[in-house]
Amino acid sequence: QVLLVESGGGLVQSGGSLRLSCTASGRISNINAMGWYREAPGKERELVAVIRRGGTTHIQDSVKDRFTISRDSATNTVALQMDNLKPEDTTVYYCNAENVNAHNYWGQGTQVTVSS
Repeated sequence: QVLLVESGGGLVQSGGSLRLSCTASGRISNINAMGWYREAPGKERELVAVIRRGGTTHIQDSVKDRFTISRDSATNTVALQMDNLKPEDTTVYYCNAENVNAHNYWGQGTQVTVSS
């Protein structure tokens, strides 16, 4: 079992920045990748960014010039730095961890609201 605890969401003006953090605990040795997804009302949950065990990253094309993902292995924390935020980034963001068996764990979700 893996527990994911998120922090860092909130309200920001357009053009501002937020940093989301996600700390994993439990059977973390089995984690292959950690990342962030977002889900807008009426839409499917979509991948925003992921960082894999070896350190490679993938960021969604629509945000790759504004978002970065990083990892602190000492604290089992993955962070999503979001700069130049836009109103269309407003939604709930979920931390995700995938283990070696392709089982997914999810955080509780954190709201990001960008005002215009």
